[in-house]
Amino acid sequence: MSVPDDLRYTTDHEWVRREGDRFTIGITAFAQEALGDIVFVERPKIEDVVAGDVCGEIESTKSVSELYAPISGKVIVTNEQVTGNPGVVNADPYGDGWIAVIESEDVSGFDALLSPAQYEEIIAASAAG
Repeated sequence: MSVPDDLRYTTDHEWVRREGDRFTIGITAFAQEALGDIVFVERPKIEDVVAGDVCGEIESTKSVSELYAPISGKVIVTNEQVTGNPGVVNADPYGDGWIAVIESEDVSGFDALLSPAQYEEIIAASAAG
């Protein structure tokens, strides 16, 4: 299972990539694999979000899952490609399958997210569970 070491993670299986004061978010390979074939992505609205709040939804052939804002800030852009072709999240969760970009000057939220090693421990426990 791929856990890129240049990202931070949440216990809800979202990843975050920092580029200055912009944070690209998506779901992890573990999440997309657990969901199965993704058939619909409700992207976050272009608005302020608070870390931990629901900001979107991902529907698969197995279930519907909520997407949570991993950090507080303002959603400034969303990936239109995941609406027209939601399977891109399955095919490339860390690349073309990104979901949104949040702008935030408060990097403490990013620093508080899980490191790759911490996230690997969580998915190992889930797999063993």
